[in-house]
Amino acid sequence: MTRSGKGYIEGLRDGRRVFINGEFVDDVTTHPAFRGAVRSIAGLYDHANDPANGDVMTYPSPTTSERVNKSFLIPRGEDDLRARRTALRAQAELTFGLMGRGPEHVAGFLAGWAARPDVFAEGGQRYADNMVRFYEHVRDNDLYCSYAIVPPQIDRSKPAHQQADPHLYAGVKEEREDGVVLAGAQMLGTGAALSDYLILSCIVPLRPGDEDQAVNVAIPIGAEGLKIYSRRGYAEAATSFYDYPLASRFDETDALIVLDDVFVPWEHVFVFRNLDIARDQWSRTPAHLLGNNQAQTRFSVKLDLIAGMAMRVAEMNGTAGFPPVRGTLGEIAAHAAMVSGLVAAQEQNCTVDEYGIAWPGRAEAYAVMTLQSEFYPRLLNTVRDLCGGGVIQLPSAAADYADPEARADLERYVQSPGFPSEERVKLLKLVWDMVGSEFASRHQQYEMFYAGAPFLVRTRMSEMYDFDRATDLVDRALAGYGLEGSRTD
Repeated sequence: MTRSGKGYIEGLRDGRRVFINGEFVDDVTTHPAFRGAVRSIAGLYDHANDPANGDVMTYPSPTTSERVNKSFLIPRGEDDLRARRTALRAQAELTFGLMGRGPEHVAGFLAGWAARPDVFAEGGQRYADNMVRFYEHVRDNDLYCSYAIVPPQIDRSKPAHQQADPHLYAGVKEEREDGVVLAGAQMLGTGAALSDYLILSCIVPLRPGDEDQAVNVAIPIGAEGLKIYSRRGYAEAATSFYDYPLASRFDETDALIVLDDVFVPWEHVFVFRNLDIARDQWSRTPAHLLGNNQAQTRFSVKLDLIAGMAMRVAEMNGTAGFPPVRGTLGEIAAHAAMVSGLVAAQEQNCTVDEYGIAWPGRAEAYAVMTLQSEFYPRLLNTVRDLCGGGVIQLPSAAADYADPEARADLERYVQSPGFPSEERVKLLKLVWDMVGSEFASRHQQYEMFYAGAPFLVRTRMSEMYDFDRATDLVDRALAGYGLEGSRTD
C-alpha cells in the first residue's frame, strides 16, 4: 500500500533547515507555523493508504505490483485521465482545494517527464535514465516532491548571467566527477518545508549565457546547504480552529530557497546546462499539462467550496429566494461549472502521441489558466457582497463565549433563524478565512499568478486554440456570397 501519514511525518525529521520568525527550526512537525499543514498532508496519505479507498486512489506499480498513488499514473488514454482525475478530486476534497502544492502536484510533472524520456535523452542517455529511475523511486515510495522553478525578483531587466553576482539565481557553481555543486536562490518554494525532495529547475525563458541555470535536479530537503526561508506563517497567527478554520489547517507556506553550495550527485541530475531541454521539458512532454490538470481539478473543488459558502450565507440571511440573490448564486455556480466542465473536457479531447502517452486537451487546460486569474478575485468580491457587514460584526475570538455575560448578549443579538449564535459565527468565520483574512489574500494572489503572468498565459492560449478551424468557418461564410448576391428580393 501507499505511505502512511505516520511514515510521512517521521520522514520530515531529517535535520532540514527552515527559517521563520528569526530562527531556524529543524522539526516542522511540531512548529505552530507548519504542524497544521503537516497533519493535513498526513491525512491525505492515510486516506490513500486506507484499503477502502484503494481502487479509487491507487493502481499497481508497473515495477513492483504494489499499490501506488494514482497521481503518479502515466495516462495512456481517456480512461486513465478520468481515473486519475477522480483520485485527484477525492484528494483535493480533503483539503477543500486549499493546498495547491500537495504531494499530488509535482507527481504529475514527474509522470509527464518520465513519460517522454526521449526529450531528456537529447542531452545524454544517462539523464533520461536518471529521470525515469527517480520517478519510479518517488512513485513506489510515495514521496512528496515540491519544486522551485522561478528565479528571485532581483533585476528582471537582465538575464541570469548578467546579474551583478553570477550566483544570485540558482544554478551550477561547480562540476565534479561525482556530481554538481549548486549555488544561488530560487522561488517560490510552496510546500517545500513540508516535502521530501525539492525539484529545482527553471520555467522562465533563459538566454544564451544562462546555461548554468538550465538544469533540472532533485535535492533532498535535508541536504547540507539547502535553506528554506518561509514567509509569515498564517497558521501560527490563528488563535483557534474556530476563529481561523482554514488557515490553521491548510497553510502550506511559501518560501525562498537558498542553495549554499549544495552537492547533487549525477543520478539526481536530469537536465544539465542545456537551454533547449530546459525549455522543451515543459512543452515537448505532457508534464506541464498533467501538473496543471491536477491544479485545475483542485481549483474546481475550491470553487465548489465558494459556491457552497455563498448558498449557506444566503440561506442564513433569509435571502436565498430573492431574485437578485438567486442571480448572484447562479453567477458563482456558472464559474464553478465552467471549470469543472473544462477539466472533464481535457479527458475527452486528449491526444495520444506516437509513444502512446495521453496528453490532456491543451486548449481546455489553457482556457482555465487564462480565465481563473480574472474571475477568481471577482467571485471573492461577490461573496463579500452577499455577506455585507456580517463578516465584520463577529466576536473577537471563540473565547468570548466563555464569559457568561458576553455569551448571553451574543446568543441574543448575533444569531439567525435556524442558525444559533455559535453556528452563525462559525459559518461567517469560515467565509472570512476564505475571502478576507491574510490567508485568503494569499490565496487570491496565488490563483491570480499561479499559471504565470496573465499576458503570457493569454499568449499561450492563442497558440493552443485551433484558429485554423475558426478561420475556416469565416472563409466558408465569405465564400457563400458576393456582390451578385447582394439583393435580398
